[in-house]
Amino acid sequence: MSNPDVTYLFDPLCGWCYGATPMLERLSASGVRVELLPTGLFSGAGARPMDEGFATHAWANDQRIERLTGQAFTQAYQRNVLGIRGTLLDSHAAPLGISAAGLEDSSRRLTALKAIQRARYVNGRDIVTVEGVAAVLADAGMADAAVMLRQPSETLLAAYRELVGLGRALFQRLHANGVPSLAIVRNDAPRLIGSNALFGSFDNLLAHIAAA
Repeated sequence: MSNPDVTYLFDPLCGWCYGATPMLERLSASGVRVELLPTGLFSGAGARPMDEGFATHAWANDQRIERLTGQAFTQAYQRNVLGIRGTLLDSHAAPLGISAAGLEDSSRRLTALKAIQRARYVNGRDIVTVEGVAAVLADAGMADAAVMLRQPSETLLAAYRELVGLGRALFQRLHANGVPSLAIVRNDAPRLIGSNALFGSFDNLLAHIAAA
């Protein structure tokens, strides 16, 4: 039996997705092919302004994620991201940047996602504007993607729409409850793996993949 393809459904503004990134890295390093598909959960109608209630809820949740995964949520993030009122929680720009990074080489999507997540949750940087994401990508050694992002071509916009469209379609097909979500695809038949598998042991995750 051939190895299944693993598809990861995510949103760059999801703290739990940030918490799951080390497990994704281990999967990729172990030779498992992982396809990253953004779902646009916090874009379009899902975008919302940063207010006191949401910031308080997010920080409490982030502390739980940090205790569970070891992923850092810093005071810079609390101050410069959660603490700024009137900004929009909108994940349009980050997946567009990830699409730019992976336009010629899809393996760079994970590198771009890691850089964008670290910029937000560790360094407290802006990743909700095109210029903010472009600056992060340039600093991460992906200047080509930054240039494309600042002046997006129709090719890039089409790739972005396709990527998010695939993510949303699979999310709906699987009846997923949220992100992060992991799907195993065998013979064009996707199966959802419980997101808890991303936050346990690596061996347990591999067992779930093998059994799917």
